[in-house]
Amino acid sequence: MKLLATFVLLSALATSAFAHSRVDSTTPENGAVLAEVPNNISFNFAADIRLTRVVMTYEDHPAARLDLGAQTSFKRVFTLPLEGIGAGSYRIEWRGLGEDGHAMQGDFMFTVD
Repeated sequence: MKLLATFVLLSALATSAFAHSRVDSTTPENGAVLAEVPNNISFNFAADIRLTRVVMTYEDHPAARLDLGAQTSFKRVFTLPLEGIGAGSYRIEWRGLGEDGHAMQGDFMFTVD
């Protein structure tokens, strides 16, 4: 009985782990050092998700929520306009929902010299 319960638990955990989409790439790439602030940021996910929130933090300034515009449907690629402040460190945090309803989140950082 313990063996069956363990198998069921491991199967459930594996299924939920594979249900979540990972970020294949971002533009700019995580850790990139740029000469100027990009006009846009983009996310490329491994599977369709729906972004629900994207926040930019710059140095010691308060976090600013980025406008998702009409990009609220399930898809793999998102491009959002970015109004940068200038040279410094930027952190982009995102939240979204997988098609299975699971919440996901992540972040990436870049620096402008």
